[in-house]
Amino acid sequence: MSVLGNRVIRKEDPRLLTGAGRYVDTLALEGSRYVTFVRSTQPHARITVDAAAARTAPGVVDVVTAAEVDLEPTAGFAFFPHIDARFLRPVLADGVVRFVGEPIAAIVAEDRYRGADAAELVTVDYDPLPPLVDLEASARGDVLLFPELGTNVVAELNLPPVEGLFDGADVVVRQRMVNRRIAPTPMEGRACAAAWDGRRLTFYASTQGIALTKETLMQRLGLADEAVRVVCADVGGGFGSKGGVSAEELLVAWLAIRLGGTVRWAETRSENLTSMGHGRGQVQDVEIGATRDGKLVGLRMHITQEAGAYADAGSGLPALTMLMASGVYAIPRIGYTSTALLTSTTPVGAFRGAGRPEAAYAIERGMDVLAAELGMDPAELRRRNFISRDAFPATTAVGTVYDTGDYSMALEKALVAADYDGLRAEQARRRAAGDVKQLGIGLATYVEITGAMPGAEPATVTVHADGSATVIAGSTPHGQGHETAFAMVAADRLGIPYERINVVYGDTDVVQAGQLTGGSRSAQICGTVVGRASDAVVEQARALAASLLEAAPDDVVLERETGSFHVAGSPTITKSWADVAAASDAELAATETFESSPTFPFGANVAVVEVDMETGRATLLRMVGCDDAGRILNPLLFEGQVHGGMAQGVAQAMLEEVAFDADGNPLTATLADYSAITACELPSFELVHSETPTPLNDLGAKGVGESGTIGSTPCVVNAVVDALSHLGVRHIDMPTTPQRVWAAIRSAAS
Repeated sequence: MSVLGNRVIRKEDPRLLTGAGRYVDTLALEGSRYVTFVRSTQPHARITVDAAAARTAPGVVDVVTAAEVDLEPTAGFAFFPHIDARFLRPVLADGVVRFVGEPIAAIVAEDRYRGADAAELVTVDYDPLPPLVDLEASARGDVLLFPELGTNVVAELNLPPVEGLFDGADVVVRQRMVNRRIAPTPMEGRACAAAWDGRRLTFYASTQGIALTKETLMQRLGLADEAVRVVCADVGGGFGSKGGVSAEELLVAWLAIRLGGTVRWAETRSENLTSMGHGRGQVQDVEIGATRDGKLVGLRMHITQEAGAYADAGSGLPALTMLMASGVYAIPRIGYTSTALLTSTTPVGAFRGAGRPEAAYAIERGMDVLAAELGMDPAELRRRNFISRDAFPATTAVGTVYDTGDYSMALEKALVAADYDGLRAEQARRRAAGDVKQLGIGLATYVEITGAMPGAEPATVTVHADGSATVIAGSTPHGQGHETAFAMVAADRLGIPYERINVVYGDTDVVQAGQLTGGSRSAQICGTVVGRASDAVVEQARALAASLLEAAPDDVVLERETGSFHVAGSPTITKSWADVAAASDAELAATETFESSPTFPFGANVAVVEVDMETGRATLLRMVGCDDAGRILNPLLFEGQVHGGMAQGVAQAMLEEVAFDADGNPLTATLADYSAITACELPSFELVHSETPTPLNDLGAKGVGESGTIGSTPCVVNAVVDALSHLGVRHIDMPTTPQRVWAAIRSAAS
C-alpha cells in the first residue's frame, strides 16, 4: 500500500518541538556584530541626519547613513511588470522619509544593547511635509510623495471596455467594500546574518527562497555566483512576507563586506509591525447585474490598491484579483479596472493569498448583497450560477482557464455537514423570540489559482549503499512540511521506508536553484519533480538488478511493498536496494526539473456566528470547510494548511486591522494594539473531504497553502451581516469589531 494519502507524522516536528530548531538568531556565529536601525518617527518629512555622537559611543563599530551607502535604490517587484519602476526605494532614507519606520541610519555595535544606546544619539532633524493617508487625496495628487514624477499612481490595469455589460439585467447592485491592511506577523520576524571572509559572502537568511535571495545579493552587491552562499535552516513563518530581500537585509550584507567578519540583525516586534510589508489594503467598488430569477449577466469591478510609500509587491496585487474576478460563476461579461496609489505609510507586499482572497471577498460579498436585493437564499443564488462540472477546462470572461472543478458538489457537501436547514430554522426561532443573541449563517464558495509563479523546480534523488535515500530539493520551506511530503513521494516511488529518506534543502552550495516557496506551488511542482527523479533512479536500478538476476531489464520489477527487485512472475529471488547499490560503480542518483501550468483548487465554507445585539460582539461558533485541492498527499499536512489559512481568514474578517491616524502615524505598532487572532477566538474547524485531481501534474495535486484564507473571510463577514439582515443591514466593513457591528445595529434602529 502506498504511503501517500496517509496521515504520516511530520519529520520536522521532533526537533521543532524539543527546541532543536535552527533559526537565524539562534545560530552561534563567532565574532558577530549587531545592527540596529534608526527609523523615522515621521510619516513624511525632509531630513538632516547627524550621527557624529553615535560614532564615538562605547561598543560602536560603524555608523552609516545614506551618504555612506553606495547601493542603488530598489525598483518595483519584478513579478508584476506593469508596476512603474520609477518609484524607487532607497536602502536608507536619502533626504526624505515617506513612512514611519523607514530606516534612516544603521549602527553596527558589539552587542544589541550598545547598538540601541547609540541609536538614541543619532539626531534627525525633521522638516515635516504633508502626510498622505487618504486614497482619494492620493488620486487627486494633493500631495506627491515623488514630486519629480508628478503622480502617485504606481500601477494601473484596465481591461478593454465591455459593450452592454449589464444588458438584460433586471437588477444591478452596487457595493463599496474595504479590505483593510493586515500584518503578516510571523512568529519569527525578519532576521539575517552575513559573514564575509574577503572573498565570499555567506548569508544566513529567514527566507522563502534561497535562490532568489542569492540572485538578489549577487546583482545588488556586484558579486559573482561563486562569491555568494545562502543558507536557510528553519523559518518561523513567512506568509509571503519573506519572499524577497528587504532593504535592511541587503544593508546587513553590504555592511559585512564593508567591515569584514560577521554582521547580523533581527527585528523587534514593533519593527516588524511597522516596517515589514503589510497585506491586502484594497478598496473595491463592485457592481453585479442579474435577471430577476438570479442569473448573472455582468460584473464590474474597480480596485483601488494601497501601495504604501514605495512600489512593492502590493502594487501588483490587483493583477491577481483580476485573474480570479469571476470566482466560481459563469459570468458572461466582466469589466475590470484598478489603480495602485502611494500613501505615506508602510509599503504593502504579498500576504497569504496575495490578491486572490481579495477577489473572493469582492464576488462572494457581492453575491450576498445581490441575494438580499432579490429576496433569494444565498445558497440558491450560487447554485444557479456555478460553472458546471462538465465545462472544464473552463475559460472565464477575463481569460483565466480553470483546470478542474465541481463547485456545486463542494457547496452541497458543506451545507449538509453544517445542517444548513437546521441552522436557518434556529435563526428563525431566535428572530421570532427577539433573542439578545442572534444567529448569522454565512456562505462562500471559492476558486483560487495556485502554482502560477513561473519557473522550473529541480530535485535530485540518491540511493546510498546502505539502501537509504536522500532527496535534495530546491524549494525552501517555512512551515509547510516539505521534509515530510517529499520523503513520502520518494518512499512511494522507491519502495524505501519513509523513515530512511532524508530531505536536504536550504543551502545554495548543495541544492540547485529553485523558485520561491509561495503561491501554493510546492506539492504540485516540487512533489512531482521528486517523483520523477525517483522514477529515474528506479530505472537505473532495474538495469543493475537485471544483471544480478540474470534477466532482461524489461523483465525486472520493483516490489514497492518490500523495496526489492525481482523477475516478473518469480518473486522468491530478490535483490534489495542495498544489493543493487553495491553492484553499481557509481552512486544511484538522478536529477530532474519540472514546470507546470497553474491549477485551481476550490471549495465552500459555512460560518455560523452569534451576535450580541446589546454589545455588537460577534462570536464565531462554527466554521465548516470543504476544500478541494486535488489529490491529498498527507491529510495531516493538508488539514494543517487549511486550519492555518482559515484562522488568518477569520482574523481578517473579525479582528485584525493595521491602523494609521489622519497624519500617517501607526496606531498598531505593538501586539497590545494589533489584535492578532489566537486559539481563544476560534472554534474547532469542521473539514469535509473532497478530492478532484488535476491532469496537469503526475500527482494530481493542487496547492493548499492559501486555500483556507480565500473563502473563510467573506464567509464570516456574510455571517455577521446575515445575523443583522432582518434589521435591513446590507453590509459591514471588515473587521467586524463590536464597535462596527453595534454602529450598524444602531443605524438600522434609527
